[in-house]
Amino acid sequence: MRRREFIVTLGGTVAWPLCAGGQQAGKLPTIGILGTATPSIQSQWFAGFVQRLRELGWIEDRTVAIEVRWAEGRSERYTEIAAEFVRRKVDVIVTSGAAVLAAKQATSVIPIVFAAANDPVGGSLVASLARPGGNVTGLSLQGPDLAGKRLELLREIVRDLRRLAILTNLDYPSAVLEMGEAKAAAGTLSIEVTTLEIRGAEEIAPALETLKGRADALYICTDPLLNTHRIRINTLANVARLPTMHGQREFVEAGGLISYGPSYPNLFRRAGDYVDKILRGAKPGELPVERPTKFDLVINLTTAKALGLTIPEPFLLRADEVIE
Repeated sequence: MRRREFIVTLGGTVAWPLCAGGQQAGKLPTIGILGTATPSIQSQWFAGFVQRLRELGWIEDRTVAIEVRWAEGRSERYTEIAAEFVRRKVDVIVTSGAAVLAAKQATSVIPIVFAAANDPVGGSLVASLARPGGNVTGLSLQGPDLAGKRLELLREIVRDLRRLAILTNLDYPSAVLEMGEAKAAAGTLSIEVTTLEIRGAEEIAPALETLKGRADALYICTDPLLNTHRIRINTLANVARLPTMHGQREFVEAGGLISYGPSYPNLFRRAGDYVDKILRGAKPGELPVERPTKFDLVINLTTAKALGLTIPEPFLLRADEVIE
């Protein structure tokens, strides 16, 4: 297979084709990128990572080789891709979410940098945030009561919010953790919760159909599977006139109502600094795990209007991005 090539748009951003093959590029150090979702979701995140590498002197095909694989929301692909990178003897593996554990299980030698992981210590990825140990380090998604903040924001828009549905992929550990946090936050706000627990894409529509007349809003727990099917989820929710809360901007861009969470482009860009240090000789186990420093509030005004919701002006002024 031909090694994938970057496609540089006129705006200077980087995107990748849906499929990517690879071959070793001479003696250049090689970075293996394991994308957990699809290029339409994550290519812009990794574009920031690649741009940061360029700023640090790592130019593709001149000073570094980059191999990209997309799991497209299928967890079984994490193990397959990680094993391929081990066979190819890449110098660093960059990934996120549940794929980090798959990569760690595939190798204890090749450095692994996670651009985003929900609970690095609890998920047995690192020994501690300050001193990870082993061959894994990166950036944590952990922030101060994100689920609680999301529900407070949602209630500013859906003022009579009393019944909340939470959609979760049970096969994604961090999503299950987020579901627990959202349920706890709802309890403190006296909001009744209905959980929709799925394990595959075919269960999404039937799960949402059970909500008729049973919820005032829908909270989507972040995971690659649901992200991959975000347009379908938003379409079903909007038809049911259910305002939605998400953890990633891409959901809102695809018709969701609101998102609040760490800036993924910023996290992936910062992952470039980790890779730079490792390629220059640093040991991943000695590079502390860092937390998010930038959080984004995004709202889709078109969706709000379609749902008959009036967004207060102060809320709009606080938003980092308003999609119209």
